[in-house]
Amino acid sequence: MDYYGSHINRLIEELQGLPGIGAKTAQRLAFHIINMPKEQVRSMADAMVDAREHANYCRECFTLTDEELCPICQSQRRDHRQIMVVENPRDLAAYERTGRYEGVYHVLHGAISPMLGIGPNDIKLKELMQRLQGPDGQPGCDEVIIATNASLEGETTAMYILKLIRTLGLDIKVTRIASGVPVGGDIENTDEVTLERALLGRTEM
Repeated sequence: MDYYGSHINRLIEELQGLPGIGAKTAQRLAFHIINMPKEQVRSMADAMVDAREHANYCRECFTLTDEELCPICQSQRRDHRQIMVVENPRDLAAYERTGRYEGVYHVLHGAISPMLGIGPNDIKLKELMQRLQGPDGQPGCDEVIIATNASLEGETTAMYILKLIRTLGLDIKVTRIASGVPVGGDIENTDEVTLERALLGRTEM
């Protein structure tokens, strides 16, 4: 039933299309936006459009950024010889919140899942291997920390990465985050203390 009219209903429908937003939450957000000052709404809308138009992948690690290289890859204070492999940019952000990791990242944008039709060529694995081989034939880093989720897909991806590194004969230490991350859990929803323990307790593969 049409309670509010076409414009308000459209806003509610658009908000409901966002992940994790149900009908009641979409309605509450819509009413909040409607009650905001018009200039604030325009600023929010401009921010969304600008972010969408300028967002791209970092040339080095493939996280989302609006520059050629993300701030982490640009930083000279980070250890570029240590690469943590994560499934998505949200996982990267989760580890950054711990404030304990000083290396750089590689974002896969997914995990291998035969049931969902996601294979090695559908995620940023080829780019990872190119990065690990380095431009001069020498290993591109000293250590790869595999921080994929503790799920069947995450474990499958971790073992596949290890196999690729060993097949290429790269002299790189490969470690896996410790079991502080619960099996079946998502890194992005794990608290900072647990993530820090998982990082510090990582084991060599």
